[in-house]
Amino acid sequence: MSMHSTDIKVSCADFRSVARALTIVENDLQGADELLRNLRFEKNTPIIGVTGPPGAGKSTLVNGIIDELVKTGSKIAVLAIDPTSPFNFGSLLGDRIRMSSHFNHPDVFIRSLATRGSLGGLSAKTIEMADVLRGAGFDYVLIETVGVGQSEIEIAGLADFTFVVLVPESGDEIQNIKSGLMEIADAFIINKADRADADLFVNNLKKIIQQKGDEHLPVLKTIASQGTGINEAIDFIKTSPGLKNKRKEFLLAEKAYKIIQQKRMAGIDKKKLQQDIAEALNDEEFNLYAFVEKYL
Repeated sequence: MSMHSTDIKVSCADFRSVARALTIVENDLQGADELLRNLRFEKNTPIIGVTGPPGAGKSTLVNGIIDELVKTGSKIAVLAIDPTSPFNFGSLLGDRIRMSSHFNHPDVFIRSLATRGSLGGLSAKTIEMADVLRGAGFDYVLIETVGVGQSEIEIAGLADFTFVVLVPESGDEIQNIKSGLMEIADAFIINKADRADADLFVNNLKKIIQQKGDEHLPVLKTIASQGTGINEAIDFIKTSPGLKNKRKEFLLAEKAYKIIQQKRMAGIDKKKLQQDIAEALNDEEFNLYAFVEKYL
């Protein structure tokens, strides 16, 4: 099978072509650069980021959103970003298991992506793969990331708009929401809104939003496990294309930065780096800065 991108017609009508293109891009196989350069975006496909802390019910929410969108005949692609252990570089596929009800749906394409040791963050690969999905002509691309470390902030450089999913927690938890999350949210979704302290949580969040001068930032309530409130989230998706232009230069600069960073780091293999360090440590005169100099 030739890996030249010129042989590849990537279309959401043929999921195998999409999977193959993603594999070529993810693994930097022959033809990857050409494939990316030749992408054409026929549709104005929104890329929707869904982020928030672990346990907020993001996968259940994404499931609910998919359920409603496919009823309208839309074709949906989901990139589930799996946190990768920095020790074994293994990928957790929990998200895929939770979305298993959609695995064989002819209009839903799901792909898990390990974040390649960029500790909880999104790698430049995510940007490229999201663009392959846009180029394939899907109506919506959903990117779900496990909110660990930088990944919530970084998704802003990738998504056209971002849902930050939170759950009502006890007491002053609301004060501890990282300011970064406030900056990137285009809407907050308070999931598990049937919990006793949900209304208090929502009111406190709205107060903080007002203090920051973002009165127009929506706060939606959902009980994703029961499908409650999903339609409001979908209304927001459908009526918010204007958001995309609000910070287009910022978004594209973020993307460009990530891609340049990745290209400049090409050839630096973390495992190999560890082996080289192990070897270099045999020298009593080992100096980290002299060691690094060889790579620059």
